[in-house]
Parts: sequence; structure tokens; C-alpha cells
Amino acid sequence: MTASSLFSISVAPPLLVFSASEMSSSTPTLLAAETVVIHLIDAACHDIAVLGATSGVDRFADPEQWAVLPTGEPYYVAPRRRIRGRVVKKEDAGAATLFVVHVIESWQEGEGDAPPLVYHNREWHVLGDVSRLA
Repeated sequence: MTASSLFSISVAPPLLVFSASEMSSSTPTLLAAETVVIHLIDAACHDIAVLGATSGVDRFADPEQWAVLPTGEPYYVAPRRRIRGRVVKKEDAGAATLFVVHVIESWQEGEGDAPPLVYHNREWHVLGDVSRLA
């Protein structure tokens, strides 16, 4: 799934939080998961973000887009930055579940740097010099 927000809540231990709507087709899988792979998507992988945000599709239909870590988790190969973590807490939050993830490892692959991808006001945007406030 494509999360609309991911944030750090602790450096020691390294903890991240994201939420999943009870309406998301990915939520049952996430609720059963002990570990997750979080992809930090940039503009070069906009298609992966759209795929993750599309309900009711087989996100793993194209075997060229993904692989499996030695630890068993599937991951998309195109995004250069990934975080693997253990789900340490699941908390009901209205019509969503908050997931607290303890970071186990992170990695960045390849060269180059595409601008960050942002979803705002139901549209995809990239961050760059023109988006700077000061």
C-alpha cells in the first residue's frame, strides 16, 4: 500500500509509525505481518506509488517489479531506499490502525537522486527549489 504519512517517533530505539485504513485491501495482510519493508519513494518511482495506492489490484502481478529478501519479505526493486522493520505495536485509531515499526535495517542502492514524491490535495507533486518557502 502507499501510506500518506510515515514519521519517526524515536531515534533510540529507531521507531517509525504509519497508519492503514480499515478500508484498505492491504490492511489484513499488514495486521498479520510481523515484519514490513517500507519503500521511500521518489519521483522516479511514481508508478510504484500509484500501484500501491490503487485498491483491488494485484500489486505483485509483474514479477519483474519485485523480489524477496533472504528474510522472506517481498520488496519492489525500483525504489532505491528501503527500510525493513519489525511491527512492535498495532493500535486501533478510529477507522485506521497505527503501526509502530522498530527499524531493523535500511539501505540505499544505486547512484543519482530523483526529487522526493509528495501526495497533496489528491495530486502527486515533486519537491524542488520552487517549493521552498524561504
